[in-house]
Amino acid sequence: MDLKDKTILITGSTDGVGRVVAQRLGAGGARVLVHGRDAARGKAAVVDIEAAGGKAEFFAADLASLAEVRRLAEAVREKTARLDILINNAGVGTAGQNAKRQVSADGYELRFAVNYLAGFLLTSELLPLLKASAPARIVNVASAGQQAIDFSDVMLTRGYSGVRAYCQSKLAQILFTVDLAEQLKGSGVTVNALHPASYMNTTMVRQAGVTPWSSVETGADAILNLATSPDLEGRSGLYFDGLRESRADAQAYDSTARQQLRSLSLDLVGQAASKDQHS
Repeated sequence: MDLKDKTILITGSTDGVGRVVAQRLGAGGARVLVHGRDAARGKAAVVDIEAAGGKAEFFAADLASLAEVRRLAEAVREKTARLDILINNAGVGTAGQNAKRQVSADGYELRFAVNYLAGFLLTSELLPLLKASAPARIVNVASAGQQAIDFSDVMLTRGYSGVRAYCQSKLAQILFTVDLAEQLKGSGVTVNALHPASYMNTTMVRQAGVTPWSSVETGADAILNLATSPDLEGRSGLYFDGLRESRADAQAYDSTARQQLRSLSLDLVGQAASKDQHS
C-alpha cells in the first residue's frame, strides 16, 4: 500500500509497539495521528516522526473515560476530512499476579473498559469517516491470551484476576472484529484482529513481572501487515497470530455470543453517554 496521503490513527502510540508502528508509518509517508494520555510523550513521538521526514499530530485522551473517547473522535473529525486506517492498539495489561479489580471513570471493570469498550466506541464514532475514505482498514490489536466472556458477570465482580480480565477483554475485541466485519460487508472498510507477538519488550509486559522474549519490532511487523499489506485487501473478519492467519477462541465464532456482546456494548456506551449529559 502506498502510504503517501494516507491518514492513520493509532491509539496508544506514544510508547511500546504503538510508537514503533507510528514511526514506521510516518517514515513511509503517512500522516500519523498519535494518541496517548501523556502530552510530553505525545509531543516527543511527534518530534521523532517529523525528524524522520514524516507528518504527525498528537491527540490526548484517557481511554478509561468514554466521554474522553467521544472527545477524541470529535477532535479527529475536526482535524481531518479522511481516515484511511484506524489501529486500536491502546491497552492495559494484566498487572501481574496480585492485580486488584479497578474500575473506569464510568464504573466499568477497567480492562474491559480500556482494552475493548473504548475501541468499540471510538470505531463506531469514526466509522462514517472511514467509510467516506474507503477503501479503509481497521486493525484491532488483541492477544493470544483469550478467555470466554461470562455474560453473567462481565464486570468480574466475583473471583477477580487481572489475567482473566485481560484475556476476556482481548477476546471481546475479536468478537467485535468478526461482528463488525459482517456489518461492513460492501462498505469498502475491512476489520481484522491480531496477536502481534508474545511478551514483547513493553512497559505493560514488564509491569506484569514477565521477562520479555520478543521485540516490539516483531509485533510492529505483524500490525503493519494487517494495516498495509496488499494481501489483506478486501479481506475482513480475520484473526492473525503474528503474520499467520489463525483461529481465535471458539466464542469468537458464536453468533449468539457476538450479538450478546454487541447489545451489552451499545447499552454500556449509551449509559455512559446519558451519565455524561446529566453530570
